[in-house]
Amino acid sequence: MEKKEDLSRRRFISNTAMATIGTLGASSLLNSCSGEKTKKALIKPFELLNQAPDGKVLKAGLIGCGGRGTGAAVNFLDAGPNLEIVALGDVFQDRLDKCRAELKATKNVEIPDEKCFLGFDNYEKVIDSGVDIVLLCTPPHFRPAHIEAAVKAGKHIFMEKPVAVDPVGARSVMVSAERAKQQNLSMVSGTIRRVQKDFMETWRQVANGAIGDIVSAHIIRNGGSLWVIRRQPGMSDMEYMLRNWANFCWLSGDHIVEQFIHEVDVMNWYLNMIPVKAIGWGGRQRRVTGDQYDFFSIEYVYENGMHTHCAARQITGCSNLTKQFFAGTEGYANAKGTIYNLKGEETWKYPMPEEGSEDQTWKVTDPYVQEHINLVAGIRTGNIVNDSEAQINSTLITIMGRMSAYTGKDVTWEEVMNSDMYLGPKTYDFGPVPGIPETIPVIGAEPKA
Repeated sequence: MEKKEDLSRRRFISNTAMATIGTLGASSLLNSCSGEKTKKALIKPFELLNQAPDGKVLKAGLIGCGGRGTGAAVNFLDAGPNLEIVALGDVFQDRLDKCRAELKATKNVEIPDEKCFLGFDNYEKVIDSGVDIVLLCTPPHFRPAHIEAAVKAGKHIFMEKPVAVDPVGARSVMVSAERAKQQNLSMVSGTIRRVQKDFMETWRQVANGAIGDIVSAHIIRNGGSLWVIRRQPGMSDMEYMLRNWANFCWLSGDHIVEQFIHEVDVMNWYLNMIPVKAIGWGGRQRRVTGDQYDFFSIEYVYENGMHTHCAARQITGCSNLTKQFFAGTEGYANAKGTIYNLKGEETWKYPMPEEGSEDQTWKVTDPYVQEHINLVAGIRTGNIVNDSEAQINSTLITIMGRMSAYTGKDVTWEEVMNSDMYLGPKTYDFGPVPGIPETIPVIGAEPKA
């Protein structure tokens, strides 16, 4: 592994402008670190497959049988022919049983007892069960170790976002991703917007100069509170934290990393630059369990002097808004599919087909299925798909914002890349979890009397 000090600000920025490689029919896509546009070769429209090509049976194992994991298993089965889910792994019997029943009820898929694995080492057993692909859908704290094991075993990977909750984990994934490329293994990330046709076409319009040069971005995800699991009598620390994982930073990375990464990833896709510094704010008013914030506001600063603003909130009863808005020298873009001139007049809108229309050219395939279509297509055609660098960057940039908000101090990219921060215990069992109190980060010093 490279020494941390050798990991420069630009180390993992190359190739991140492309969502998936080889399956999208976009060979003219810009592929430089600079993010500069060229007027000599405009980016052509993307060509997305509506279904993965047929081929020999591909067997997948699911690691993490919660709601997202079960959904990912169904999405994988919907991606094309001759696809099978053959193994399940989780730390909780009830989650595994629920997933197993859901697969039987919705897809008529039966997983035999001998292919259902429990315990903290369930991922090793799934990987060793004769699968070609692993679907990694546990709480993200465990992602780096699971990715490392899957790559060592030569398995193709679908990895839900984010890929880590701390810099140590993200750097581990960097190493695994490079090894995966050397072994011609496909790795597809769960940051869905880069494979969503309306987002892709809007990005293409902007990359081809529709709003001129981008000068700022305004990224927002405000929504209601997520689910909460209260501690029950007899629950150990570990069981309580795992069942309530979305409310603990060591397991989820906080919602700026676990959920807001979707929107921040769109920003990174458009800008194709790494911020040099994050200036963060945040706090907590309504969350009732765990150790996380329920709102964030982050300003990112770039080497060329540009500033962007990202804000997220998870509080029920407030105004909700999700927006990825980019300002350019010649206009504005809403990444969901609308472009405006400097007067605010709409100049382009994604041609979403009306329901029942015969022309489905611009139909948007469910991106949760599209990412698996791309994964399977890459494996079956030999055009390996590996979008890991983009998700690693987006994971680290959201971690940088969280670190700033939690401390009240500016945090640089170099500090993140060289940080020894590791969140969570080093060993896992259903008992006490020492050193991780259920307390909320508090910034600054108390005022003097």
